[in-house]
Order: sequence, then C-alpha cells, then structure tokens
Amino acid sequence: MRVLFASSEVFPLIKTGGLADVSGALPAALAEAGTDIRILMPGYPEAMDKAGAKRDVGLLGDPLAIGAEARLVSGKLPESGVPVWLVDCPALFDRAGGPYQDAQGRDWPDNALRFGLLSRVAAQLCTDGSPAKWRPHVLHCNDWQTGLAPAYLHAWEFLSRPGTVFTVHNIAYQGQFAAEMVARLGFPPEMYAVDGLEYYDSLSFLKGGLFYSDKLTTVSPRYAKEVQTPAFGCGIEGLLARRSSDLVGILNGADYAVWNPATDPHLVHPFKPGDLAAKARNKAALQVELGLAQNADAPLMVIVSRLNDHKGMDLVLGVLPTILGMGAQVAVVGAGDRALEDGFRAVASAHPTQVAARIGYSEELAHRLMAGGDMLLMPSRFEPCGLTQFYAFRYGTVPVAHATGGLADTLVDTGYDTLMTGTANGFVFEHCNAGAFRWAVERAVGLYAKKDQWKKIVKSCVSQDFSWGRSASRYLDLYKSLTDEAKGRRKA
Repeated sequence: MRVLFASSEVFPLIKTGGLADVSGALPAALAEAGTDIRILMPGYPEAMDKAGAKRDVGLLGDPLAIGAEARLVSGKLPESGVPVWLVDCPALFDRAGGPYQDAQGRDWPDNALRFGLLSRVAAQLCTDGSPAKWRPHVLHCNDWQTGLAPAYLHAWEFLSRPGTVFTVHNIAYQGQFAAEMVARLGFPPEMYAVDGLEYYDSLSFLKGGLFYSDKLTTVSPRYAKEVQTPAFGCGIEGLLARRSSDLVGILNGADYAVWNPATDPHLVHPFKPGDLAAKARNKAALQVELGLAQNADAPLMVIVSRLNDHKGMDLVLGVLPTILGMGAQVAVVGAGDRALEDGFRAVASAHPTQVAARIGYSEELAHRLMAGGDMLLMPSRFEPCGLTQFYAFRYGTVPVAHATGGLADTLVDTGYDTLMTGTANGFVFEHCNAGAFRWAVERAVGLYAKKDQWKKIVKSCVSQDFSWGRSASRYLDLYKSLTDEAKGRRKA
C-alpha cells in the first residue's frame, strides 16, 4: 500500500498545533504497520534543515506562474525515519514568521498561492507528470491547506488516479479566498459553483477537499456527527450531511515516544507514569521555574492551548477569581488573540505567585506543565479531537473539560459510580458557560483535597491507552476500501 500524506505542518519539523503532531505520528504508525508512505509538506527552511532535505527528487517548474521555480527535495523525519518530500520554493516558503502568518500575526497575503502550490504538487505526484517514479495508491490530504489536491485531480480528469482521503482537523479554518483566485490557480470556471469550489461567493480550499475527495474523515467519532449540524458545521454542514455515507470519525492517537514522562528530556525529574512522589518533585520544580509560591498542597492547573474563544479561554479568565479564591495556581503557555493574551498577562502581573503566563508556544515548557500540573483546563467550545488530554493522562494530570468532540469521546466524568468502578478520568461539564465550568473546577479542587480519591482518578488517567496503532489500523482499512473500489470510484 503506497500512501502520499500531504500536510502543511509536521512535528518535529514545524508545529503550530495538533495537526503537526498527527502528521508526524500517524505516518510513523502507518509505516510501522507496513505502509509505504511519503509525507509531502512545504519546504520551510526550518523543516528543510531538520529533515536533512538535500537530495533532489526532481524539478516542479513554475506551475502557478509566480516567476519562481520549485523543486522537490527529500528528507526524513527524525527518530521514525519516515520519508518526507518538501516543496522547495523559496519565493513562497522562505520567510521570517510562521507557516501561515507573519511575525505580527497577520495572514500571509499570498497564502492562496502558497498552499495552492502545495495542493497542486500533491496532485501532480499522483500522475505521469510527477518527477518521481513512485506513485501512491491513496492520496491523504489534511485540512484546508491541501484541500485543492483532490480538486486538481478532478479537473485534470485522469482515467487512472489514486483514491483520495480528506481529513478535517478543524472545520473552523476553511481557507477562503477571493473568487478571482479560481482562474489564477488554474481551475476551469465551471468548478466554481455550489457543487464545487464556491463557498458564499468565495473560493474555499476546505470545500474543495470535502467535495472532491472519495472519503472524508474527522479526528473523532463525535466530531463527525457534530460537523453535520448548524451548531458546529460552520456553514458547510449541508455538504457533510449529504456525504455522511463517505464520512467517518477516526479518533486521533498520542505519540508515546514523545509524550512519555519516563524518558522525557524536557523534565527536571523524569518519572514512571503514576509515580505521584516523582510528579510532586516536578511540580515543585515548575513552581520555582515560573515564580509560583512553593506550596505542594495548592492545586496547580495548567493550560497548553491556543488562546482564543474557541478554546474557551475567555471562560478561564471569567472563572479565574474563583480559582484564585480557592487557593489554586494557574500556569499558561500559548498564544492567540491579543485581548486574551493581555488578559492572562494582567492577571499574572497582579497575582505573580498564583498565576504564570508564558505567551508564545514552547514545546519544552508544555512538557513540564504536563509533568508538574495537577489538572489540565480544556473548556473548549468545540474540540475536534484534542490531543492534550491524551498527554495529560500519561503524565497523571487530570483534565477538566467541556463535553464536546473528542473530549466527549475520551473523558469519563468523576462521580460516585465512576469512582467506585475506577473509570473516572476527568471532570466534565455539559453546557459551555462560565457557571458550568466553575462547578467542574470546584468539584476537581474538592476531590483534590481527598488524596485517596484523587489517587484513584490519577490511576485511571495513567491507565488510558491512546497509542496510534489502533487508529492507524482504521486508516489502513479505509485505504484498502478505496483501492478495492478503484474501478468504480466516484467522479463528482
């Protein structure tokens, strides 16, 4: 089984969020299961360097007429050794800032061309126009940045083409651009229609992937149902409901080679999962590092997240007075909306021994927060899967979260029955508002003081197993279904 896995970010080459974690770990699990897989991604300088991308695969020309040649170079993922192909086009990818935005947080104005090129190359590698001899049986695209690849394959009308899978990691990000980009990217005008690329008078990369791919997946079973409703579908729920027979939710996994407290190089005191005495030493070290009061009995709540309303960070700020009044501590690492960043900075400045805010993402600090924290706050309004709760489980940090998406699929609320059966692994609230979140936090703090009961919850957390093998097996089944049905593949 040959699979081309296209993504705009891949850990550890470059990361802004969970997409990178999935794009690094899932291909590694598929390779371990015997899949002949290649990852395709943009040739950001940092990624090129970390992948050791020095060998030319071939020239790609200037397919979008930007006045600059592109080439395909090969490298490997560190540790797993999965082959990576990078689209080397310095005019589009060699620049200061992040993958999608500049240093001031503004979207790159040429993102349509940047990720149009990525999508086009993904499609090209599936055809006789590829500079490589290797051809995939399946093209697996991820999020809007690769959404036009299946659309290109449709536009080119090749008689023989691979099966296509499109995974939605977060439907809120849709890659919308002006209608004139349709022709600029090389699509015929008839594809700019309701049954095609058009989305509310604009071009949508995401809709391209959802409309033209053979199979669709989301990153949890609950989210697959949610995105078919107006509350979560972000205006595209009608298309997803019509394609429900082609849509499946496959829960993400956790890379325990990276998130393992026993071997974690970022920890002051590596520890065996479930070793509460060693975890307490990490908590003490974290309190020193962040300038928090040295208090072993104060519940330490951690946040590793984008700072935006989707993640419920406004709810955290609203409930912080209650949290501080209970004597708890809060440590935050993340970046996002300026108003929320400033809000956390202000609270940390006013309460420096109880609140620490580190604005900007740090992978190293994220690991130490998981190791030292007692509770992980995840009051997300929606959460397609969530990976952070998987990491928290392994480090013995108990999630406090809203029952949505993958959080609802993986968390069991703490109550009398679940404590008795040993299945409680978090504190869950159903209605996403400040009152419900506050009550969940209060329940967590109340049980934290009852050490025997808290140990039961931590034990249940540590026993959770969300390794990638199970999820990779489901993807393999999906790929095989496409190759088995190749002759009758849908042409929309």
